[in-house]
Amino acid sequence: MLLEEIRNIKSEKKDLRNFGITIGIVLGILGGALWWKGKDTYNIFIILSLAFIFFGLVLPAALKPLQKAWMTFAVILGWFMTRLILSVLFYLVFTFIGWGARLFGKQFLDLKMDNSQKSYWISRKNKTLNRSDYERQF
Repeated sequence: MLLEEIRNIKSEKKDLRNFGITIGIVLGILGGALWWKGKDTYNIFIILSLAFIFFGLVLPAALKPLQKAWMTFAVILGWFMTRLILSVLFYLVFTFIGWGARLFGKQFLDLKMDNSQKSYWISRKNKTLNRSDYERQF
């Protein structure tokens, strides 16, 4: 699945042009921030910015290897970060909710078996339905 996503990275002329201009603008902003802070390395970022913008506008096909490498890195990073975020969400948030519920005696599901019961079905109370009940089902 990950390899299929990497193979399906679009590298048409428009995509390469957008890549070159976007990276050029970001590098230009970074160079401007470094210049504003008084750092000597600002000129490297400005030169790279102008090069990316130039190639993006004039010769976007020259940016294809860089764009493929960058987008491959982005797909791999996205795959990893998705799993990391979901793991953190599950283990931190849901685990602590479960611990808190146990601490206060709350049970979200009635899982105790009672052999004397004929059925575990909970009958619904009949009530007259209004038109608004169909629009707001929950």
